[in-house]
Amino acid sequence: MPGSVTVTEQDRYTVAGLIRHLARQQPDHEMLVLGSERRTWNEEFDAACRVAQAARREGVGVGDRIAFLDRNGIAYFDFLFGGSLIGAVNVAVNWRLAAPEMGAIIDDSGAPVLAIHTDYLPALAEMPSGLPAVRRIVVVGNAGEASCTDPRAVPFDAWVEGCAAEDPGHVGPPDEVSMQLYTSGTTGLPKGVMLTNANLSTAISEAGKTFSITDDTVSLVAMPLFHIGGSGWALCAMSRGGRSVILRDVDPGVLLELVAVERITETFVVPAVLMMLLASPVLSSTDLSSLRLIFYGASPISEDVLVKCMSTFGCDFCQVYGMTETTGAITALSFEDHDPDGPRRGLLRSAGKPHDSVQLRIVDPETGKDADVDEVGEVWTRSPYNMAGYWGKPDETARTIDSGGWLRTGDAGYFDAEGYLYLHDRIKDMIVSGGENVYPAEVENVLLSHPDVVDAAVIGVPDERWGETVKAIVVPAPGATIDQSAVIDHCRRNLAHYKCPTSVDQVEALPRNPSGKILKRELRAPYWTGRERSIN
Repeated sequence: MPGSVTVTEQDRYTVAGLIRHLARQQPDHEMLVLGSERRTWNEEFDAACRVAQAARREGVGVGDRIAFLDRNGIAYFDFLFGGSLIGAVNVAVNWRLAAPEMGAIIDDSGAPVLAIHTDYLPALAEMPSGLPAVRRIVVVGNAGEASCTDPRAVPFDAWVEGCAAEDPGHVGPPDEVSMQLYTSGTTGLPKGVMLTNANLSTAISEAGKTFSITDDTVSLVAMPLFHIGGSGWALCAMSRGGRSVILRDVDPGVLLELVAVERITETFVVPAVLMMLLASPVLSSTDLSSLRLIFYGASPISEDVLVKCMSTFGCDFCQVYGMTETTGAITALSFEDHDPDGPRRGLLRSAGKPHDSVQLRIVDPETGKDADVDEVGEVWTRSPYNMAGYWGKPDETARTIDSGGWLRTGDAGYFDAEGYLYLHDRIKDMIVSGGENVYPAEVENVLLSHPDVVDAAVIGVPDERWGETVKAIVVPAPGATIDQSAVIDHCRRNLAHYKCPTSVDQVEALPRNPSGKILKRELRAPYWTGRERSIN
């Protein structure tokens, strides 16, 4: 049980305060489910305390990073909550990345401790730097079935051996960083988004009001926990003491089985997953009667797919819009506004209205002035959800958040006369494929390292399954002929597969403006002709 640490109302919705409060309030209630493993709030608190004590024994303290590399699992929460009890910062590493990309994130974070599942030990061996800042590697999962020759490695059970389940008692101030999630950078380098106690407590405390989360919520945590859509949703959904069911991998059949067996009431998924579920042969025979609300977001959804989902699942739907830098959702299209047969059907294309504590502006990027109703500009936001900044990148932070606290989202959109936000395009060149962000510069850097390529541009083109997919347009070296398969294979050796081109076009020259910048909009235009918006 939690010790004598006092949890104030202000602290209750921080990561540490959440586990302390609910473990004291309802110690024997079920908290986490993964397969046959089931944990109560008190059991998870004890596990987190042992992690905290073991990390402190390693010299980890306030502000130090603890990196975590694995797919969705209960161990993630052991380290998330455990680190929070000593003021350490959780760094969830994207397991979909190539080994050099994973290593770059761990190196950038400076984490002295890395928790890694046995499944990723081969990737660990391929991280070129050797992770010089890491002093301890904690192996989770079936540690007895895989060996790690790195002298820094120790199985989880051995690491926490002798550590008492006692709360270290750290209570951090509102501006203390609690979580650091990585997003690709415009230069191709990863950026660590620093989310504070205040950021997370705002999102968690407002979950009951905005998302109707209650103590009887049975949440399905389906999205990867290295995304704010996974970890942020998980914290919000468990904030009132409900039960969270963890989905290790997105398998439509398994997901639907969990809905029926565990009586799931709410979940968050990206549109690509909804499309997978619609195509599942077991959907028609699955008992979906427990579902109350499905949240969706991270990429646009077609109106036809949404209407079919509403009819098939028979529950309410709520669209959310946000980004890692805004601690997740800052707008919502409520279930009341999902009315496909009514006069306001057009709202289904909207991203909804901002939360009560969120300010939104549509700004003309050329003049910096607010745009008129129905006039497209860049979406800017100011709220308690805005990140503290990018870890170790003050210049990038200053380019994203101005002196007045307004965060430039990079998305182009407009307000209608009723204040609903509609997304229209992207100011940045970013591509969103299946809910994953891809920055062209990162892919272009790899393309240009291929000996047959002298110039390259990467754009997003429409894709029915993933919303958008990556297309490369390259200029061959003198005398060379581009082999599409070879170029794609080259990218896959250096990048996560979702970032890699699915097609490669060869051109004599790329269109550029007088200053030499590639005209991406000109390249994209033929593929988006006839569509209402230039994002899919």
